[in-house]
Amino acid sequence: MPVKRKHALRRPKDGPLPDSGDDELSLTSARRFEAFGRVMAALATEADFIESCRDLTWWRGSDHSWHIEWRDGPYASEAADLLAEQVRDPDYDGLLVTEAGPGGPGSAVLDVMGVRFELRAIDPLGRANVRARSGLWRLTEALDTTRRTNTRHPWEELLGG
Repeated sequence: MPVKRKHALRRPKDGPLPDSGDDELSLTSARRFEAFGRVMAALATEADFIESCRDLTWWRGSDHSWHIEWRDGPYASEAADLLAEQVRDPDYDGLLVTEAGPGGPGSAVLDVMGVRFELRAIDPLGRANVRARSGLWRLTEALDTTRRTNTRHPWEELLGG
């Protein structure tokens, strides 16, 4: 019984890749994902931001922008300021983050490396209120050995001392 073999298109050794119509392989798509990675890395450097946010979600918009949304935590304008400070490139002299629209407590629009980011805070508390909340367990308080209390310090609990 003869067997038919299917052959996949071979990639040429030299020259451009054949156009598959997939936007995920383009250089502009790579820039979008690089910008997204830089934004998420900048947000991750701030423990206060990550610890105070509930339901931190993100998705790519239909126009290839990124949407980042969270509950509680800082205001959107505070997150935008954080990104403007943290997203840097030592090999580039200009700014990588610019304000692309009006910002406020609930929403902010940024341009990061030519990619639009829409930040949305739902029921934000603001960074000052988050830091003042006693309900959050804070690593800085846990490791503060200068503070005297009648109870055991959190670090003593952690270390079993």
